[in-house]
Amino acid sequence: MFILCLLTAFIWGITNWFLKQGSTGLQKIKYDNRVKQFGAEIWYFLTNAQYWIPFLLNQCGSVLYYYSLSKTDFSTAVPVTNALTLLITYLCDVISRPQLLNSNHKMFTNISNRTFSIIRHCLKPSFSMRIQNASTKIRFNYEDAFDLESQLKDDERMVRDQFRDYCQEKLMPRIIEANRKEIFDKEIMRELGELGVLGPTIQGYGCAGISYVAYGLLAREVERVDSGYRSAFSVQSSLVMFPINEFGTEEQKEKYLPKLATAELIGCFGLTEPNHGSDPGSMETQARWDENKQVYILNGTKSWITNSPIADIAVVWAKCDDKEIRGFILERSMKGFTTPKIEGKFSLRASITGQISMDDVHVPKENLLPKVKGLKGPFSCLNNARYGIAWGALGAAEFCLHTARQYTLERKQFGRPLAQTQLIQKKFADMLTEISIGLQACYRVGQLKDDNRATPEMISLIKRNSCGKSLDIARQCRDVLGGNGISDEYHIIRHVMNLEAVNTYEGTHDIHALILGRAITGLPAFT
Repeated sequence: MFILCLLTAFIWGITNWFLKQGSTGLQKIKYDNRVKQFGAEIWYFLTNAQYWIPFLLNQCGSVLYYYSLSKTDFSTAVPVTNALTLLITYLCDVISRPQLLNSNHKMFTNISNRTFSIIRHCLKPSFSMRIQNASTKIRFNYEDAFDLESQLKDDERMVRDQFRDYCQEKLMPRIIEANRKEIFDKEIMRELGELGVLGPTIQGYGCAGISYVAYGLLAREVERVDSGYRSAFSVQSSLVMFPINEFGTEEQKEKYLPKLATAELIGCFGLTEPNHGSDPGSMETQARWDENKQVYILNGTKSWITNSPIADIAVVWAKCDDKEIRGFILERSMKGFTTPKIEGKFSLRASITGQISMDDVHVPKENLLPKVKGLKGPFSCLNNARYGIAWGALGAAEFCLHTARQYTLERKQFGRPLAQTQLIQKKFADMLTEISIGLQACYRVGQLKDDNRATPEMISLIKRNSCGKSLDIARQCRDVLGGNGISDEYHIIRHVMNLEAVNTYEGTHDIHALILGRAITGLPAFT
């Protein structure tokens, strides 16, 4: 086709020259008969190669232009298949364009206004760039609807991909048995430590120092497998290592953080009490200062504490004599410190949960977190954890959607795949919408956290949205699978049960609504 177009351009150029008998240059050559005139024109054509060679090159350029033009659908900027459009478009423009011979007799053909307009509007880049753009078709990828992948930095993608491989290859094979038997393998924490993903946003002390966006991606990957594993990861990173790094002394950081980063030490976080969940300001745990012994004496009980039965240390919040809430680092070896396991959970069965019981526990002054007083301390920890939860819940929702999609593609009812029914596709469209919008919100808040511009209300918004929407998605996916939806072989029922708890802890769905309502109206409505 390309050679044919070049030949057409050449023939047209010669023919056009012969037909220009009345042009300015040829008027100067007068012969008495047509034979001599024809020969003179041939001679003139051959002796003026410096004029017609640029003309021919110009025609070749036009051919190349029309080749790219004919191969491109400008409504989508992608190639089209009908290459015959090349010759047709080219010849039509040849017929319609005016042929001009300038005063120097140079055979240079101006492009018609129509062609020039098309070039200027559609083909501003170079020819090579036009061909490159035309060869790239933009397609919608339902697995990454808003192209989050392109928004991530190279190091964030690398961290995410490595951790995804670990989660799918090492954690996924364990999860059914762990969930059935309600067991948590401490070795998982050691593996997380070897990967360098514990306390990953902390700079120094053996920690990775990655961005908050990358931290969110880690939470998303581990919760694709199970919310219980993400809980263990979050507690160690956001609720134990974060307050020590943020509010502790340099001695405390040096003592605890390196060992927490490798999981040589496992930690837990004690705030919730049997009688005080959403109202931690009314906590009953007391920290009485003993002047003679120069220690704080702690008494009280904390409940629903992830990791507590296996924890080596605990960050516990208690009221001091002045009614101020303070944070303390308790160690397993301290007398009166016990952590009984809570049995019989139907949610988060793959993580271990218990209580913290303190009976006259003597805590030295050097174990007090000195840089914070009041609820600001525990709430800042919770906000850090809630951010990871927002990402993680969407990871669980993504798993449920992909599982349900594959199931409905394979499962046939009434002579066709379930996926070919309007009700199923409508459900999937709703799920994809919520997941895609939620991921963009989490990504944006992660950017703001990296810039130190995120507010607690932003985190409440994404935690509430992600958990509520993910729970709804998991329930719908369970329904899509019918009877198979309650079998742990398909994993979805496990995610449903887990997300029931995730929607509650670190601030219930309604508590976050009140936080946002206060921000909207300026009026608190907690009491």
